Amino acid sequence: MFLRAAAVVALLSASLSAQAPAAKAPATAATAELPDARTIVDRHIKAIGGREAVLAHKSMHASGTLSIPASGISGPVDIYGLAPDHVLVRTSVPGIGEIVDAYDGAHAWSISPMTGPTLKSGKELEQTKLDADFYSELRDPKKYTMKTVEKTTFDGRDCYKLSVKRIDGSEDFDFYDVATGLRAGSINTRETQMGTMTVSNVESGYKKFGPLTQASVLTQKIMGVEQKITIESVDYDKVDPSVFAPPAPIKALIK
Repeated sequence: MFLRAAAVVALLSASLSAQAPAAKAPATAATAELPDARTIVDRHIKAIGGREAVLAHKSMHASGTLSIPASGISGPVDIYGLAPDHVLVRTSVPGIGEIVDAYDGAHAWSISPMTGPTLKSGKELEQTKLDADFYSELRDPKKYTMKTVEKTTFDGRDCYKLSVKRIDGSEDFDFYDVATGLRAGSINTRETQMGTMTVSNVESGYKKFGPLTQASVLTQKIMGVEQKITIESVDYDKVDPSVFAPPAPIKALIK
């Protein structure tokens, strides 16, 4: 819900960078035994508290730390979400300054000391809108087409790999832990200000925040750099919508 990796990709990247015809063969045993993708996702939803518990909340504010272990850099991070599709991520990076990345339901924008105020457009804007889906955990069939690809190893864990095709035409790969049912991570390809990027995300440290169990640690690998978000607290249904209002420098860019 609040740690969907793709929703913070823009922020973090800005912080740095023939045989003869034959009868159709029956499915192999391995393929036949793969659970349906919807079943796998529903198991995850049940494990984190259930569909009703997810839908019970209209907003959330998560606070924690963003770190880049190899550089010894760390700073505070705040993630705000508001149904149906508002998101804002704010962090302060030592030696760089404050970075903000947001989508307010209509405009996707960012402000950083390196790029100044910028608006997203085209494919990047379309992807950001989907990434901002407050209830993305539920994988609404109107927005996603899913298929179980294989049983494989991800982050040292036995996982089911799911192809997740989105209505914007992009494809993600999600991994769900076979033992626990919880999502273990994902591989996402996104358009950013620095070009097309593929990001590997590992979700771990699941713990209960209020009625929901969520991953408290998100580890990303992007352009060979590992970045980690560690969530320390989560508040639900206390976010003022004004949090997502574009600041003056962004308003000046909106036509």
